[in-house]
Amino acid sequence: MSEEGAARAGAALERLDEITRRLRRECPWDREQDERSIVPHTVEEAYELADAAHSGDDAKLLDELGDVLFQVHFLSLLLEERGAGSLAAVADGCREKLVRRHPHVFGEVEARTSGEVRRNWDEIKRTTEGRGAEGIFADVPENLPALLYARKALRRAERTSRSADLEAARDRLRRDVDRLAAGEDGTQEERATEIGAALFALVEAATALGVDPELALRAATKHFQTQIGEDERAHE
Repeated sequence: MSEEGAARAGAALERLDEITRRLRRECPWDREQDERSIVPHTVEEAYELADAAHSGDDAKLLDELGDVLFQVHFLSLLLEERGAGSLAAVADGCREKLVRRHPHVFGEVEARTSGEVRRNWDEIKRTTEGRGAEGIFADVPENLPALLYARKALRRAERTSRSADLEAARDRLRRDVDRLAAGEDGTQEERATEIGAALFALVEAATALGVDPELALRAATKHFQTQIGEDERAHE
């Protein structure tokens, strides 16, 4: 980034910071918020950002990035108000973490592929940062959407000898789908277990293929909506 570009970015972030602070002071709704009440909006904005990125619409992506950036400013301001941090502390912490987790860029470690980068990243989190000290799944948030929860658990399992196995996932998926297709008798709990197993096998297959199951399902749902919309218009 040029000096001029850096100056423009700095000035724009300062203007955003000013309006965030004003909203916190003068808007009744903003004054009432804390991190527990605001974070559902943060999650919603993150999903909207993901949708914009997947759509290929640059204008929409720009808009949604702004919404997420406001969330970062607002949550940082809440930390500042109780003396627990600030936007500067957030930025410095992020910078330090990126340097620490990229020793192949800022240090002497070699990583020639993205897979090696990811393995180094996970190892640094486990050893240097102490994450996973209580088990490999200790830092996997249970409130993640189910597909992301399964994907993250599978990635954690890569620290052991249990990595995502495409052929094994396909075999399990065939068995699970065959049982469902056969309509075998069972309780509602047993059917839920079978469907859960089939979904997990799909996530494992997606992970082995390098496909994000959350984005893949969203794309398929969008395609379904488009088809239904076209059928409705065709029958008007």
